[in-house]
Amino acid sequence: MNFNFGDMDELSSDSMSDNLSIFSRTPSPPRGMMSLPTPPLSQHSPSGTPSPSTDASLTDEDGPPPSKRRRISPSMPRETQRLDLYDASSQPEELERLVKALKNKRKIVVIAGAGISVSAGIPDFRSSTGLFNSLKSKYDLKASGKQLFDASVYRDANSTASFHDMIRTLHQSTKSASPTAFHHLIARLAHEGRLLRLYTQNVDGIDTSLPPLATQVPLPAKGPWPKTVQLHGGLEKMSCTKCNEISDFEPEEFDGPIPPECKACQEKDHIRTEIEGRRSHGIGRLRPRMVLYHEHNPDDEAIGNVTRADMRTRPDAVLVVGTTLKVPGVRRIVREMCAIVRDRRDGFTAWINNDPEPSGKEFEDSWDMIIKGTSDEVARQARLPQWDEPEKPTIISAEDAERLSSSQEVAVVLPLTPMRTPKATARSEVPVASIELDWTKKMKAIDVVTKGGKTDTTKRKAPPKQKKAPEKKPPTKKTMAKATSTNAKLNFKVTKDNKIAVPVKGKMGATEKAVPLSPSSSKSNAQAPKTIRLILK
Repeated sequence: MNFNFGDMDELSSDSMSDNLSIFSRTPSPPRGMMSLPTPPLSQHSPSGTPSPSTDASLTDEDGPPPSKRRRISPSMPRETQRLDLYDASSQPEELERLVKALKNKRKIVVIAGAGISVSAGIPDFRSSTGLFNSLKSKYDLKASGKQLFDASVYRDANSTASFHDMIRTLHQSTKSASPTAFHHLIARLAHEGRLLRLYTQNVDGIDTSLPPLATQVPLPAKGPWPKTVQLHGGLEKMSCTKCNEISDFEPEEFDGPIPPECKACQEKDHIRTEIEGRRSHGIGRLRPRMVLYHEHNPDDEAIGNVTRADMRTRPDAVLVVGTTLKVPGVRRIVREMCAIVRDRRDGFTAWINNDPEPSGKEFEDSWDMIIKGTSDEVARQARLPQWDEPEKPTIISAEDAERLSSSQEVAVVLPLTPMRTPKATARSEVPVASIELDWTKKMKAIDVVTKGGKTDTTKRKAPPKQKKAPEKKPPTKKTMAKATSTNAKLNFKVTKDNKIAVPVKGKMGATEKAVPLSPSSSKSNAQAPKTIRLILK
């Protein structure tokens, strides 16, 4: 139907009002239905027509209710603190935060450079007294001493001879060097199971000489991976350019401009040519298994795999120490690790160096704390024991012994360190005596309650994912509370002379230690407590 809007004027106002009144009438609701309230005037336009918002609500009347918007609180900005270890007494709060992080963080990543080995007598690379400056004058190089760490050293006989001489000298220095205080700090973190990974750029092998920081050469492509990942190889191994045979480094073989021949290739070539009568396939040459500039890293794929795996575990602390971050691959690892850690509310990232932090937008939001000082000073402030230092047993005073003997409840606390590998051992301490345990999981507390001369055993609810041992009748003569872990069984029994005997059966062998529960072990003076609580932390 076509409407001619020009004829609209000919219509009388009466006829138009009659026609429009039919559409303007509001239908009355059926009987029994509650009438809806009239919407407020603010929802209507001045002309009386419904506003667009009202029409939209009417059209969506049969649809689902609108979803509630989730209120997202804005993230608090992370501030960067600065700590000068040369004047640490004036910054007690920052120093306390650093020490607390070193003692409490559970998944720590350390990315270390040559600066952590300077106090051991190994020079760094880029300082005024570093290798790049000293090698330039020693070997009369046209440019920096960096030339001897470039893959082009094998193109020229003179540069190859200088490279071999430098490698022999550096290897001799590393063998006579001792681990620094910071090396022992990292080893302690690994020994306690709190070091997720050490990414080292050093080729001196001082860190990997400590058992908790041992590495694998070559680095496996799949886990489990060692605690230390050598980003640039090391001087403790050499490899063949042909058969890739890896063997211990022999410095006396690298003398002169000609690299030594591979003994494994010599043996294979002798069998092929002299015995089998076939043509020779050639003999490879040996070289130190360290990565030079402008050459491929043979562990590149494995390093990428372990880095991605560590990022998925979301470490809670990153320490970047003793490096200038001039290598692009290391810069990328640091940047991504710091971003993941700072995404955690309890994360902690630190730059530890005498030199200032790297400039540029790439690292402008990467550090929770910038520490000026040496790595050894950080270790001294942490005051952690060395990894191989035996733990001292807890010594109680006479007053504490008297109080324990007269109390109704005696608590024997066994602090157990959770380990990551089944083969790792944890050390446990109890008052007056200490025992060695092979422990991997935390246990709940166990109560041994004495009643009327007879002793009953009460065991608390086991931790999740732990199978309950079948119930057995309690022994009549001896009281025994059994705690079972993955690798060891620990039995506690209260003897007649008021002592608690702790036999350990596991990979450590079978031993038994007796811990007195009162100062006197005689029956006349000793009072058997009503409750003996064994708390395993």
